[in-house]
Amino acid sequence: MDTRSERENHGGVPEEGHNDVTTTEPRIVTLGTAGGPRWWADYSGAPRFGIATAVVVGERWYLVDCGDGAGHQAKAAGLPMPELGGIFLTHMHSDHLVDLPGIVLFGAFELKSRSVGSIPIVGPADRGRLTPLSPQASARPDPVAPERPTPGVAGLLDGLLAAFATDINDRIFDSLAKSPRDTFEAREIDLDGVRGFDPDTAVSPDMEPIEVFGDDLVTVTATLVSHHPMAPAFAYRFDTEHGSVTISGDTAPCDNLVRLARDTDLLLHEAIDLDMLAAQYSDTAMLKATMDHHRRSHTTPADAGRIAARAGARHLALHHLVPSHAHPEVWHGAQQTFDGPLTIPEDLDTLSFARLPQPAGAAT
Repeated sequence: MDTRSERENHGGVPEEGHNDVTTTEPRIVTLGTAGGPRWWADYSGAPRFGIATAVVVGERWYLVDCGDGAGHQAKAAGLPMPELGGIFLTHMHSDHLVDLPGIVLFGAFELKSRSVGSIPIVGPADRGRLTPLSPQASARPDPVAPERPTPGVAGLLDGLLAAFATDINDRIFDSLAKSPRDTFEAREIDLDGVRGFDPDTAVSPDMEPIEVFGDDLVTVTATLVSHHPMAPAFAYRFDTEHGSVTISGDTAPCDNLVRLARDTDLLLHEAIDLDMLAAQYSDTAMLKATMDHHRRSHTTPADAGRIAARAGARHLALHHLVPSHAHPEVWHGAQQTFDGPLTIPEDLDTLSFARLPQPAGAAT
């Protein structure tokens, strides 16, 4: 069954036709819309790629998360690597990071003529200590890499380059390729000014959004969100001359996100179907531990609608769909709580976030 054929219009905006957006409008391209560390398919059985979103402004684009297939999908969308302005990682879960090695290692060959400096990889710093052990555990496991068990973006890049050192050094010395160190630069988000943050007990204390990046086209602000126990975890907002888009990352309903997304032109929010997800597990202990995590760290479609309504978002789109093969009507549950335009995009859909013009005589 084709999920596109089941789409409905919401708020007077058709869900078909997103890809008719003009190239002069600021827009996002949904490179991948599935969440979770699996190879997912949609309701019809067609593959959904891992979570990754391109924010396109003029000729430049910015990548938010690097889920499975992100580099391949960027190529399919016609997004040139030399125009990549930055990579923004919401948090350190593998389904948001797994294609970063491909982008760093393969993308470097398409960036050999780039002359405008390194590409920032923006995201969390080291958590500082191991995640607390689940109360469902019957024994304490041995951590991986105990000497550095919770690296942030800088540690991730260091580890990635170390793991591929044979390949990288061969290409640097034999083919005279550029080092990825010259092409990519880790930038960890500084939380020194955020009061009350604790990665175990207070993952998203009330805070004002903080600016984490800016260039001549975009200003990027971020806030801590509630993806316990993964911390820090961030949402990002891109403001441009002509509109704004806010991308939730993984989070439970969160006041910080409402604050970040205030009056945004497009809110891209994660969504989860808890009932169908529970049916994926047969191991009782893992089921209990996993569902405990999902209930406290993700958002149902109806709750995503509530967040959009509270923020005054002009358009809501749901992505990071878990499980991605849930019936499309599950995601339409956001209509119960949000009466604006709702979109459930497929991979490689394009959505404008251009600010709609104010009606004549409207208050400004």
